[in-house]
Amino acid sequence: MNLPVSFSSDYQQAMGRLLVLYTQIDRLIMEICAQRLPEAPNEEAQLALAKQVGDESRHVSIQRAWMRDFGADPTPLITPEQEQLIREHFQSLPWMDFLVDLYLCVEALGSEAVERIVPLVDLGTRESLRIPLTDELDHVDFGLRQIKKELARMSAMERQVFINQLPVRIESLTKAFHGFGIPERQMFEAVGADYDRLCFLLEQRQKELIADLIDASQCFSKTTSSVSTAMA
Repeated sequence: MNLPVSFSSDYQQAMGRLLVLYTQIDRLIMEICAQRLPEAPNEEAQLALAKQVGDESRHVSIQRAWMRDFGADPTPLITPEQEQLIREHFQSLPWMDFLVDLYLCVEALGSEAVERIVPLVDLGTRESLRIPLTDELDHVDFGLRQIKKELARMSAMERQVFINQLPVRIESLTKAFHGFGIPERQMFEAVGADYDRLCFLLEQRQKELIADLIDASQCFSKTTSSVSTAMA
């Protein structure tokens, strides 16, 4: 990897903090997926979760190696108590809510935030993120496919209620994360990102994800209606 050359102290500190945060989150995802593995509802889900545990472990190793080269302060941003709250939250969720919180909120929107700052960062950091971000595309795809499968099993009314609750659910999880007191705005702005613009782009991505689920729900409703008509 490329070692950092002549960074400002503000960039060095903020990028180091972001690397620590990203690594902590990947390790938590690894643990959360490992905990959920025995309860996965089918073999496809079990295999995907098992693969993701391995992927996240690799990400943590890659990022820790780069953090050492980068000279990042390894002090965690998420406290042990907060990490335990996160684990307990995901452990308590039924499968569908687990899929939404992990793959829609954390993976899809979280990786989108990281993708948006990649063009701004140094070459070494960019390389350290290449494999994790590529893997996360696969994770998000799995999560969305599983959500759509669960939607297909619901009645039209249940699907509508579920879709309508998604923005509130995402906002609730986002507020809980903000409540941890992590100085996100300062860190993102110190590495050159427009934080308000970033938040706007994440809102747009959220709308796209929900719109995709709405489209899938409408297709399920049409299919169900056609089958009912044919059987009448």
